[in-house]
Amino acid sequence: MKKLFSIILLLLLQVAAKAQFLDSLQVKAGTSVTVASKDYLPLWLVANRFGVISDQQFDFSTHFRLSNTNIVQFGTPTIYNKNEDNALHIDYGIDVYNNNHLKKTIIQEGFVRVKYRKATFSAGRFKQVIGEMDHDLSSGSLGLSGNALPVPKLNLAIDYFNIPFTNGWVQAKGMISHGWMGNDQFLKNAYLHEKNVYLRIGKNKLKLYGGLQHYAVWGGERDNFFALDRSWAGFWNVFLVKEANDGSVVTDILPNRAGDHRGVIEAGAEWENDDYRINLNNQTPFDMGQNIDTRNIDRLLSLSFYNKKPEAKLKKVVVEFIHTKQMNDFYAEHVRESYYNNGIYRTGWSYNERILGTPLFIDRQRGSKYFDDVEPYDWDGPTSEIQPTTNVISNRVVGGHVGVDYEVQKGLTSRTLLTYTNNFGNYNARQFRDRSYSQWYSMQQFSWIVPQTQLSLTGTIAYDFGSLSNNFGSMIGLQWQLRN
Repeated sequence: MKKLFSIILLLLLQVAAKAQFLDSLQVKAGTSVTVASKDYLPLWLVANRFGVISDQQFDFSTHFRLSNTNIVQFGTPTIYNKNEDNALHIDYGIDVYNNNHLKKTIIQEGFVRVKYRKATFSAGRFKQVIGEMDHDLSSGSLGLSGNALPVPKLNLAIDYFNIPFTNGWVQAKGMISHGWMGNDQFLKNAYLHEKNVYLRIGKNKLKLYGGLQHYAVWGGERDNFFALDRSWAGFWNVFLVKEANDGSVVTDILPNRAGDHRGVIEAGAEWENDDYRINLNNQTPFDMGQNIDTRNIDRLLSLSFYNKKPEAKLKKVVVEFIHTKQMNDFYAEHVRESYYNNGIYRTGWSYNERILGTPLFIDRQRGSKYFDDVEPYDWDGPTSEIQPTTNVISNRVVGGHVGVDYEVQKGLTSRTLLTYTNNFGNYNARQFRDRSYSQWYSMQQFSWIVPQTQLSLTGTIAYDFGSLSNNFGSMIGLQWQLRN
């Protein structure tokens, strides 16, 4: 699969290079400086930034981005028919970051994307948030948020299309991807399987939608531990969520489902006219299928308001409520699944030291900043020192979140985030055994496009306060559009 991934990527790059259309070439460069009163950053300075800001007291992060779009037309366009439906769009780009005091270089994005009509095929490492809540102001999807560095993957997505014989009233979309989790995991070289499917009803102002997201980490190996099934048959066991012995259970025990599975059931309603759009969205998480149950009250509930008027000062408002405290309590405690944790895949739902889902959960990496007796795991360390279902130490959360985007004046925009959480740990974390911890996270950001230049400046302050931490931080950023 790695060879196939490399071949496809090289072929697509050659196609893009032969097109030789530089009119859409974009080149950007930027740098940002972060500083905090503690030896780590407030949450909203480091979270939901696709893994490129280092979580330390002082650092600067510099990046260089190059991207381009080529359009290939099929057929002969005329004044009456521009053949837009038959256009092949080829996007490609790379975004390289350097941080940790010049010691770490990260390819945040390196991708080729081909789009034809409703279908889009993407290969490489690229930003992706999955969920119908707002992608900019939300605290983060319970499925795949923008918190961690993107996982390299092959991705095929179909945007909403009309279901035949419904006169446009029923639409569907879907996605499937195959990714590589790499070596910075408890089980090395595991695969990532993702898929989702959505239905939408309505073609006027009001639309109702619902969908199912499914994520699975599978395969992988570890010396003196397990070498799990990575075959084609193993993939189908994961795809169909079948019970099968992938090598992780004793043969005389009833096999579990192959891989580490989790997902989100999502539903909502959207109303839109020429001036406004309102979206009400609900995400309900499940882990290994346990929470697919009418008794499950855990959810991320979001209400988003969008002002589409060009002259409007208030652009967007998002209000959210999160509740994951129940976490399978209708099962006996010894068989309950733990959100984002697993006994075999002990890294859980994390990649490159960041949680792939909501950043309001606390993993050992972040928890080590709050508790003296918590240390991040060394995934290359002895197996006996890495305990099952313990990487995310707090996944039972109740809280609220507000995000606002607005324009102060022409060229000067602002973003405000304010979040409250009450953190109850997981069922085994001793730090939360006798108490919960309430915490506030806040952020205020201003962005200014310098008139008659290709420069933009961003200034951000953030303050976390509560039972876990009292921490003040700031970020100053400069972005330069070298070519547009």
